Amino acid sequence: MAGLYFEQFEVGQVFKHATTRTVTETDNLLATVLSMNPQPLHLDYEFAAQTEFKKPLVNSLFTLALVIGLSVQETTLGTTIGNLGMKEVVFPKPVFAGDTIRVETRVVSKRESKSRPNAGIVEFEHHGVNQRGEIVCSCLRAAFMKGTPEKLEATA
Repeated sequence: MAGLYFEQFEVGQVFKHATTRTVTETDNLLATVLSMNPQPLHLDYEFAAQTEFKKPLVNSLFTLALVIGLSVQETTLGTTIGNLGMKEVVFPKPVFAGDTIRVETRVVSKRESKSRPNAGIVEFEHHGVNQRGEIVCSCLRAAFMKGTPEKLEATA
């Protein structure tokens, strides 16, 4: 399923995304080194063994990217102009290599663009949940969304 256009979203609409993803050690390593983050809590097994977690934590920015990425197929694939911002990003539980993440998205609000008659802003609330049913990441994301092709033709 491709993403939806601005007019197709309804406030309160909930998406239980079908695609899930098991996080690997390689995911964590790549995200950490590509972002130039030398935090040993993500990279060093000996260091992590001395923490309360006893093993490396997955980089939280990878977790956020994964949660949003898992939502794209049913919401914004090919229909977004761009992200406008994210807020209230929280990581209530850690993610470890081997955890499988699923995502639920709710449409919190929407409004037509003041500057573009064929676009609008949709605010999504994303929740990433692990295989134990624990929320590992939540955020509010504002996306600038295309209007339907019919609306674009009507404004041309």
